[in-house]
Amino acid sequence: MAVTRTFSIIKPDATRRNLTGAVTKKLEDAGLRVVASKRIHMSREQAEGFYAVHKERPFFGELVEFMISGPVVVQVLEGEDAVPANRKVMGATNPADADEGTIRKEFAESIEANSVHGSDSDENAANEIAFFFNEDEIVG
Repeated sequence: MAVTRTFSIIKPDATRRNLTGAVTKKLEDAGLRVVASKRIHMSREQAEGFYAVHKERPFFGELVEFMISGPVVVQVLEGEDAVPANRKVMGATNPADADEGTIRKEFAESIEANSVHGSDSDENAANEIAFFFNEDEIVG
Protein backbone atom coordinates (compact mmCIF):
# COMPACT_ATOMS: atom_id res chain seq x y z
CA MET A 1 0.00 0.00 0.00
CA ALA A 2 1.10 3.54 -0.71
CA VAL A 3 0.44 6.88 0.92
CA THR A 4 -1.76 8.82 -1.49
CA ARG A 5 -4.07 11.82 -1.46
CA THR A 6 -7.76 12.26 -2.01
CA PHE A 7 -10.23 15.13 -2.02
CA SER A 8 -13.16 15.60 0.33
CA ILE A 9 -15.99 18.09 0.72
CA ILE A 10 -18.00 18.48 3.88
CA LYS A 11 -21.27 19.59 2.31
CA PRO A 12 -23.69 22.39 3.32
CA ASP A 13 -26.05 20.08 5.21
CA ALA A 14 -23.22 19.06 7.55
CA THR A 15 -21.71 22.55 7.99
CA ARG A 16 -25.18 23.95 8.71
CA ARG A 17 -25.51 21.46 11.58
CA ASN A 18 -22.00 22.23 12.89
CA LEU A 19 -20.69 18.73 12.09
CA THR A 20 -17.36 19.75 10.55
CA GLY A 21 -15.37 18.54 13.55
CA ALA A 22 -17.33 15.29 13.89
CA VAL A 23 -16.87 14.47 10.20
CA THR A 24 -13.16 15.33 10.32
CA LYS A 25 -12.72 13.15 13.42
CA LYS A 26 -14.22 10.17 11.56
CA LEU A 27 -11.82 10.80 8.66
CA GLU A 28 -8.85 11.01 11.02
CA ASP A 29 -9.97 7.96 13.00
CA ALA A 30 -9.99 6.05 9.68
CA GLY A 31 -6.28 6.82 9.26
CA LEU A 32 -6.58 9.83 6.99
CA ARG A 33 -4.69 13.03 7.71
CA VAL A 34 -5.94 16.49 6.71
CA VAL A 35 -3.09 18.18 4.84
CA ALA A 36 -5.17 21.09 3.51
CA SER A 37 -8.54 22.49 4.54
CA LYS A 38 -10.57 25.60 3.93
CA ARG A 39 -14.12 26.68 4.55
CA ILE A 40 -15.59 28.39 1.51
CA HIS A 41 -18.94 29.42 0.11
CA MET A 42 -18.88 27.96 -3.39
CA SER A 43 -19.98 30.30 -6.15
CA ARG A 44 -22.42 29.10 -8.77
CA GLU A 45 -19.55 29.18 -11.28
CA GLN A 46 -17.37 26.98 -9.03
CA ALA A 47 -20.17 24.47 -8.38
CA GLU A 48 -21.08 24.25 -12.07
CA GLY A 49 -17.41 23.79 -12.99
CA PHE A 50 -16.71 21.22 -10.30
CA TYR A 51 -19.79 19.14 -11.16
CA ALA A 52 -19.57 19.71 -14.95
CA VAL A 53 -19.35 15.94 -15.48
CA HIS A 54 -23.02 15.79 -14.38
CA LYS A 55 -24.19 18.73 -16.53
CA GLU A 56 -26.50 16.63 -18.73
CA ARG A 57 -28.07 14.75 -15.82
CA PRO A 58 -31.51 15.73 -14.53
CA PHE A 59 -30.24 16.42 -11.00
CA PHE A 60 -27.49 18.87 -12.06
CA GLY A 61 -29.45 22.05 -11.28
CA GLU A 62 -30.55 20.80 -7.86
CA LEU A 63 -27.00 19.66 -7.07
CA VAL A 64 -25.57 23.08 -7.91
CA GLU A 65 -28.27 24.85 -5.87
CA PHE A 66 -27.57 22.60 -2.89
CA MET A 67 -23.80 23.07 -3.06
CA ILE A 68 -24.11 26.88 -3.12
CA SER A 69 -26.76 26.94 -0.37
CA GLY A 70 -24.20 27.34 2.41
CA PRO A 71 -20.55 26.99 3.31
CA VAL A 72 -18.59 23.82 2.60
CA VAL A 73 -15.22 22.59 3.82
CA VAL A 74 -12.90 21.41 1.06
CA GLN A 75 -10.05 19.18 2.19
CA VAL A 76 -7.07 17.26 0.94
CA LEU A 77 -6.67 13.99 2.82
CA GLU A 78 -3.56 11.84 2.90
CA GLY A 79 -3.15 8.23 3.96
CA GLU A 80 -2.62 4.64 2.92
CA ASP A 81 -4.67 4.17 -0.27
CA ALA A 82 -6.54 7.38 0.54
CA VAL A 83 -9.29 7.14 -2.11
CA PRO A 84 -10.68 3.74 -1.03
CA ALA A 85 -10.06 4.54 2.65
CA ASN A 86 -12.11 7.73 2.35
CA ARG A 87 -14.88 6.04 0.37
CA LYS A 88 -15.14 3.32 3.01
CA VAL A 89 -15.52 5.78 5.90
CA MET A 90 -17.98 7.92 3.89
CA GLY A 91 -20.33 5.00 3.24
CA ALA A 92 -22.77 4.43 0.39
CA THR A 93 -24.18 7.47 -1.41
CA ASN A 94 -27.64 6.54 -0.20
CA PRO A 95 -27.47 6.70 3.61
CA ALA A 96 -30.11 3.95 3.82
CA ASP A 97 -27.56 1.61 2.21
CA ALA A 98 -24.55 2.87 4.19
CA ASP A 99 -22.83 0.67 6.77
CA GLU A 100 -23.16 1.45 10.46
CA GLY A 101 -20.47 3.80 11.70
CA THR A 102 -19.96 5.55 8.36
CA ILE A 103 -20.29 9.30 7.93
CA ARG A 104 -23.36 9.05 5.71
CA LYS A 105 -25.12 6.54 7.98
CA GLU A 106 -24.60 8.78 11.00
CA PHE A 107 -24.93 12.27 9.54
CA ALA A 108 -26.67 12.32 6.13
CA GLU A 109 -30.15 13.79 5.90
CA SER A 110 -30.97 12.21 2.52
CA ILE A 111 -29.40 10.80 -0.62
CA GLU A 112 -28.98 14.39 -1.86
CA ALA A 113 -27.91 15.95 1.46
CA ASN A 114 -25.47 13.17 2.30
CA SER A 115 -22.93 15.31 4.18
CA VAL A 116 -19.76 14.49 2.23
CA HIS A 117 -18.21 14.16 -1.21
CA GLY A 118 -15.10 12.12 -1.90
CA SER A 119 -13.06 11.41 -5.00
CA ASP A 120 -13.76 8.12 -6.74
CA SER A 121 -10.32 7.56 -8.26
CA ASP A 122 -6.72 8.75 -7.90
CA GLU A 123 -7.03 10.61 -11.21
CA ASN A 124 -10.21 12.42 -10.14
CA ALA A 125 -8.64 13.15 -6.74
CA ALA A 126 -5.74 14.95 -8.44
CA ASN A 127 -8.14 16.96 -10.63
CA GLU A 128 -10.46 17.83 -7.74
CA ILE A 129 -7.58 18.85 -5.48
CA ALA A 130 -6.19 21.12 -8.21
CA PHE A 131 -9.65 22.68 -8.70
CA PHE A 132 -9.63 24.13 -5.15
CA PHE A 133 -6.01 24.16 -3.96
CA ASN A 134 -2.65 25.46 -5.09
CA GLU A 135 0.25 23.15 -4.30
CA ASP A 136 1.61 25.63 -1.72
CA GLU A 137 -1.64 25.35 0.26
CA ILE A 138 -1.08 21.63 0.85
CA VAL A 139 1.13 21.05 3.85
CA GLY A 140 1.97 17.38 4.39
